[in-house]
Amino acid sequence: MTDHLPRGTDSDLAEHRLSSREVYRGNLLHVLEDRVRLPDGAEAGREWVVHPGAVMVIPVLPNGDIVLERQYRYPLERDFLEFPAGKIDGGEDPLATGQRELLEETGYQGGRWRFLVTLHPVISYSNEHIEVFLAEDVISSGERSLDEGEFLDVFTMPPAQALQLLERGLITDMKTVVGLLWLERMGMTRAR
Repeated sequence: MTDHLPRGTDSDLAEHRLSSREVYRGNLLHVLEDRVRLPDGAEAGREWVVHPGAVMVIPVLPNGDIVLERQYRYPLERDFLEFPAGKIDGGEDPLATGQRELLEETGYQGGRWRFLVTLHPVISYSNEHIEVFLAEDVISSGERSLDEGEFLDVFTMPPAQALQLLERGLITDMKTVVGLLWLERMGMTRAR
């Protein structure tokens, strides 16, 4: 039986970098254009985005409701319903990122924190990873500190209602969809 578990650069499917050229460097992302050697010995080009990583928080209130945000996302020219999230600052511990982002964006603070999973949302063209944390017994401090140019609405709702929005196609943000499915898997989405 063939072993199909993920492997690293020693995989028989691995591509090996021959050269790399930076195409663009921005404040958040930069783009590389690489030449690689394929498993069959041929060469190919790869364009990919370097990302610092991010954290998403699934905030759950003591009554079981969840905290969500509504935010306009320029590339798709529309509002999205999302769990709080943000990029990891250089060298920052992912848990510290989650705690910081939750407070800055929503004014809530988490009581109990638990790491759930690492997501790789766009494996075909980026090394981005999103660390997902569950924050239970969150309470409002009332103090938000949004980044300059950041605008969002914060609201709460029962997880079962959020799942209905997902089923109706009104929640489509991948990380938020995964977060809601984790809540469902843990039995935290039953209607009260």
